[in-house]
Amino acid sequence: MNIPFYKMHGIGNDFVIIDNSVNNIELNERRIKTLCDRRYGIGCDQLIVLSKPKDSNADIYVQFFNEGGDEAGACGNGSRCVAGWLHHKYQRKEFVLQTNAGLLPTEVIDEHTMKVNMGKPRVKWQEVPLAHDVDTLALPLAGSPSAVSMGNPHVTFFVEDLTTVDPVFSGKILEKDPLFSEGANIGFVQMLDRQSMRVRVWERGAGLTLACGSGACASVVNAVRRGFADRYCEVKMDGGNLIIEWDEETDNVLMTGAVHFSFTGQFQLDDYPL
Repeated sequence: MNIPFYKMHGIGNDFVIIDNSVNNIELNERRIKTLCDRRYGIGCDQLIVLSKPKDSNADIYVQFFNEGGDEAGACGNGSRCVAGWLHHKYQRKEFVLQTNAGLLPTEVIDEHTMKVNMGKPRVKWQEVPLAHDVDTLALPLAGSPSAVSMGNPHVTFFVEDLTTVDPVFSGKILEKDPLFSEGANIGFVQMLDRQSMRVRVWERGAGLTLACGSGACASVVNAVRRGFADRYCEVKMDGGNLIIEWDEETDNVLMTGAVHFSFTGQFQLDDYPL
């Protein structure tokens, strides 16, 4: 059985997209990990699976799976890629994605630029979630990082010089700290001025990626909470730049950035056993 797939990336954060509303293939951890593997499979940071929405207000139901096989609640770059995929297929400008983190409205700015409403940040310790009651603005860890959920848990460390930080070494350790009951994405932020910052993110279940959309949103939210940034910021990541706006009136976080189709193809389902 040949299964079509679409390879896309949002500023270097790359995805394999499968339209399961047509194929209805069964997925488990083994199959997901192999599809995401860059040597034994197609290769990507995350697998995106599309299916028919369960909510009548949504255009499509979107699931995000990390390369380790676990499911993520939300993915900013992936959501923009899905918006680009839908625009390419239906030639519309606006879509609503149903995700496990809620409904995410999207807007097509141009053929390669998408905006996603990532919803309201959640800053209570139970919402992140954390293992016990602590101040999410300054966690009781070295460096006093801040925590927020953007559909998945993020922890933000503010540093003077990003080149002095090893995000792989630190991220591997911090991701599994007992304070983070579901693990955490670990971000490192160097403020350039009040409207721009450099960010690198160790993603839970995926490792260091060229870009992390929800991590960019979390970085801006936590920078605003700490008094370091304005609500409109350019976030510079290894793969490219994102514009993040935390709307004061609605409390929603808006993310704008580039998406690109890399290639399309087919894989033989029997080559990826359950």
